Amino acid sequence: MPSKPIPGSTGEILTCLPSPYLPHPATGLLYFPRFLAKCKYVKAHGALPASYAKNFKRGLDRFLCMHLGIDPSAVEDIVKASDTDEQIEAGLKKLLPADVRAAKWNRELVQKGMTPSGREFLLQALTAMGCADRADQIISVPDLIEFDEGRID
Repeated sequence: MPSKPIPGSTGEILTCLPSPYLPHPATGLLYFPRFLAKCKYVKAHGALPASYAKNFKRGLDRFLCMHLGIDPSAVEDIVKASDTDEQIEAGLKKLLPADVRAAKWNRELVQKGMTPSGREFLLQALTAMGCADRADQIISVPDLIEFDEGRID
């Protein structure tokens, strides 16, 4: 039977965050709904749990924003200043470039972790989770997120 993460090995798990594989309805960008959900969580709760805070506006959040040519804090500011999803989308429409190059970003995202150094990172993370045996199945950073949050058995 394949291993499962040791409970608590990565810290608190937020099951309210969407999958990194869900596209943003207006742009088609994978992962963007997750970043927006993290911004909304911070607005509602003041902060993310430590297990998520360490990569908030860093990691994949920052890679996405670098791809778009925007500052991650600008996205957070839009979320903080908005009362509705419609207001968030209106603010994003003003902030985002006309061409978000969704296909380019989506391809890069699903391949995060497939370089030799990325595979080493994934193996280290899986080992810390007690799941080194899953290294052939958890092949990308989005897969690691899915696995950690229980969306991959």
